[in-house]
Amino acid sequence: MTAARTANVRRPRRVLALLAAVTLAGAVAFCVVGLTGNIEYALGIRLRRIIAMAVVGVAIGYSSVLFQTVTNNRILTPQIMGFDSLFVLVQTLIVYFAGAIALSSADPKALFLLQAGVMVAFAFALHRWLFDRNSRDLYLLVLVGVIFGTLFASLSSLASRLINPNDFVALQDSLFASFNSVDESLLWFSAILLVLLCGLGTRLFRKLDVVALGRDTAMGLGVNHRSVVNRSLVIVAVLVSVSTALVGPVTFLGVLVANLARQLTRTFRHAVVVPAASLLAVATLTLGQLVLEQVLGTDTALSVVVNFGGGLYFIALLVRESTRR
Repeated sequence: MTAARTANVRRPRRVLALLAAVTLAGAVAFCVVGLTGNIEYALGIRLRRIIAMAVVGVAIGYSSVLFQTVTNNRILTPQIMGFDSLFVLVQTLIVYFAGAIALSSADPKALFLLQAGVMVAFAFALHRWLFDRNSRDLYLLVLVGVIFGTLFASLSSLASRLINPNDFVALQDSLFASFNSVDESLLWFSAILLVLLCGLGTRLFRKLDVVALGRDTAMGLGVNHRSVVNRSLVIVAVLVSVSTALVGPVTFLGVLVANLARQLTRTFRHAVVVPAASLLAVATLTLGQLVLEQVLGTDTALSVVVNFGGGLYFIALLVRESTRR
């Protein structure tokens, strides 16, 4: 019995150490493999892309685990609830009203603040509506996210049909998550904001461990359930909005890394699961981009591959949940 408990304690540490080693190796390999020409210039660009992947990966992994805890299910992630479709809608409306030139020549900081602000406002409205009704039904939450996502996607499709073909081509290029053209000042701003939010979220980990047991149990154990949920949702909304506005949508990465982190660590402690999910996300982005560029020699957007694999995993989770009922 003692040996089994010791193994259960050591397993999360070993998993975190392994994930950290894989992530570091992937980052180093991405920086040095195929490095030619002006090495100092090329290395600087790759380091900037690595930092962008780290910021986005940590934001997605961190927010996905917290969101799954406060919604009390293991399938939903903030990205599934319509954030990506809203990002596409904002981009499409800018092109529709001002043209593709306005989108490409706009101040990156102003565009970033506009997109992040709209998504944060939507997140607060949606979360407040859901949690004021004390709804925890999985299918209702998925339905709400699908409805809003479909609404935003339909409006985007309508607007895109009314713009000229040249603007449409430029618009499509801006709708895939890309780490190639991240504004350096925005990157550092996002990184600082990420550190601050993660610091605030880390202070909630022990209370979130209790919240994961259910609302009634948490309140019975003396945890202010509503306060913890509201603070977590603020952190989730800002993290998702910032990561999406920075590089674009990566819809299914969150559900993939959050569930894999729990399966690998075999624990529900947020002090373990959140770092594991963040490391998995960063490793997926760096190694995936490395394989696409250096092994396959293609310039395909990594988000397309991640969304395909994550979408299949999401369907598998839905099927598994339906069979349990």
